[in-house]
Amino acid sequence: MHKSGILRMCLLFLFVFCSSTLVFYKQKLNTNSIDGKIYLHKWIPEQFVYINRQENINKFCKKMQNTSSIATSILANKDLLEHILVDSKHKTLYCYVPKVACTNWKRVMMIMIGMAGTSDILSIPSTVVHQQHYIPSLLNFTDMEVLEMLQTHTKFIFVRHPFERLLSAYKNKFEQRYNSSKYFQSRFGRKIVKTFRTNPSYRSLMNGDDVTFSEFVAYVTSKNSVFNEHWMPIDKLCNPCLVKYDFIGKYETLNRDAQYILDHIGVGDISFPRIRPTNTSNHLSKYISHLSYSSIISLYKIYYNDFKLFQYSLQSFLGYDLE
Repeated sequence: MHKSGILRMCLLFLFVFCSSTLVFYKQKLNTNSIDGKIYLHKWIPEQFVYINRQENINKFCKKMQNTSSIATSILANKDLLEHILVDSKHKTLYCYVPKVACTNWKRVMMIMIGMAGTSDILSIPSTVVHQQHYIPSLLNFTDMEVLEMLQTHTKFIFVRHPFERLLSAYKNKFEQRYNSSKYFQSRFGRKIVKTFRTNPSYRSLMNGDDVTFSEFVAYVTSKNSVFNEHWMPIDKLCNPCLVKYDFIGKYETLNRDAQYILDHIGVGDISFPRIRPTNTSNHLSKYISHLSYSSIISLYKIYYNDFKLFQYSLQSFLGYDLE
């Protein structure tokens, strides 16, 4: 057989294999895929990854065996409704997660809904994008409208390794000296110092601006801790077992995942801001090394659902994962 004939046969086999595999996954996830569409273009490699993420969430949620009415549970969850932002023009719902590029996503959404007054994404001040009246949330709509949008709109979230997100929140709110940090240092830092530090200084008790990561973890894992949205488990914020998200992006692949969803909802001309390299992931092992084994396990239990839902592990910290 000529080489050209062999090549044609190989290409035909590859096409049939890929097409069959895509149809197989589409059928398995026909109620929880990107509008049931499989795109045969540049995004094919990513499609397998995104479908796997959805399938993993479906499997985990089935184990949870929530017998209550999904509609009732969603409508009664005001925090969830408040976190799901609405772009009616492009029929898109985005559940924002602090410390997972939500500031830039809110900037993008302001441009999408025509509330930015500019096409320069990064020129929109962060103080503006976090004001609730600029981008509507599901909390602004009637129960019937909410249920209709959950059925007809594209729904997406972006997630991050639970420990990396926790460290990012700590560094931003307790280690830095931003104006926005003062609230957290006063509201949480002072209490943390008073409760978890032996012989704290008067200055520390008054300012709460020198909380260590170990003290912060002790607070988060304590029975009386209050979970601010910046470190609340994503499972609690966006509840993917109640809301069937069409797309789950990850911070680790943010640039690629963000452009995919923008292409999908019809605003591919918008370029999501490329993230600046941060030291959070590089420094995580150092911060974790100061924690006791029991503290790590306690943290893991708090964020257990996030670990399992979004396929993260403790392998890099313990040398093995926990079941």
